[in-house]
Amino acid sequence: MTPGTADHPLMPIEDFEDLAEVAPKGVRLEYVDGRVRTKDALSVEDFEELERRAPETVRLEYINGKLEVKAMPDGNHTTIFMWLLRQCMQHRPDLDLAPERGVKAEAYRKGRARTDGFLAPVDHFKGDREWSDPDGALMAVEITSHDRDTDQRDRIDKPIGYAAADIPVYLLIDRDNNTLTVHSEPKDGRYQQISRHPWGATVELPAPVNITLDTEKLKDYAD
Repeated sequence: MTPGTADHPLMPIEDFEDLAEVAPKGVRLEYVDGRVRTKDALSVEDFEELERRAPETVRLEYINGKLEVKAMPDGNHTTIFMWLLRQCMQHRPDLDLAPERGVKAEAYRKGRARTDGFLAPVDHFKGDREWSDPDGALMAVEITSHDRDTDQRDRIDKPIGYAAADIPVYLLIDRDNNTLTVHSEPKDGRYQQISRHPWGATVELPAPVNITLDTEKLKDYAD
């Protein structure tokens, strides 16, 4: 059985030490209960510099003005992404589902989220650097990992951040309860429509995505 999210430290102490060694001047990090935190307020500019210097094993996000660590994907996480990629390619060959895409999220583009998938027209990300503007993209995708912060990050903070950035659809594939949650119609920093579906259901992703997902296969990837 997969251990509960509380059993998983977000960052090994070795990764924290490597990150602290390369942190920009003025960015003071601390390690508390398996989490990395900053001792002082962190600007977007300092975050981006820290993220550029971070070891390859460390994936960082800037959510609600706080430094966050995103868990490395395990095998089932990768397999679920590939399942979704195939569905998108089959139904909408005019779109790209980009993996691990950095997005400027939240109000005034002040957040930095690393999506598990970001759906946009073919070649939309051409010429972009690490963090893409959300304008013109159709959907952000997150697949939960078994870590302690997934509830706050993926179910609470990211819907707010993606809605504030006017990303039309946010799809959450939740491995803790085997559901898909579809968020749509962003307005005033909130998604107005939220629907939850069990794995195995037929799920309609609304406009502008317009894809029907047959999620029966997801049952094979339950932890």
